[in-house]
Amino acid sequence: MMNLLKTFLSKSAVILLIAFGLSGQAFAETPQTREDGVTVIHLDEFNGYFAAKETLASLKAGTYEFVITNKAKKLVGFQIQDLATKTNLDMFPLEPGQTRISKVKIGSDGVRFRCPINPTPWYDIDTIK
Repeated sequence: MMNLLKTFLSKSAVILLIAFGLSGQAFAETPQTREDGVTVIHLDEFNGYFAAKETLASLKAGTYEFVITNKAKKLVGFQIQDLATKTNLDMFPLEPGQTRISKVKIGSDGVRFRCPINPTPWYDIDTIK
């Protein structure tokens, strides 16, 4: 019985690794910086959480476009603040399926974002160099 369970678990792990590899979603992409110096971050907003397509680690101070897509199938919002001062940099609602762009300057203090309508925890980006 134990051997059967071990075989099942190891085959399941291999199948999951293959599925992640084929889907291309196993690892976050590196954010792309356009010729105009703006770095683009894509965020999908679901019911109660955000998923980033690009890594949010090791970002540099500069201008960013956060491309937010509402995948929650209900009204949600996006709020981004300076991490040190808690000053709002941008805030807006998103209808189901809607995509909006928030263009903000991020300093070395970092930023934080959340959904103020469909409460999510604050996502702190405090590793800005």
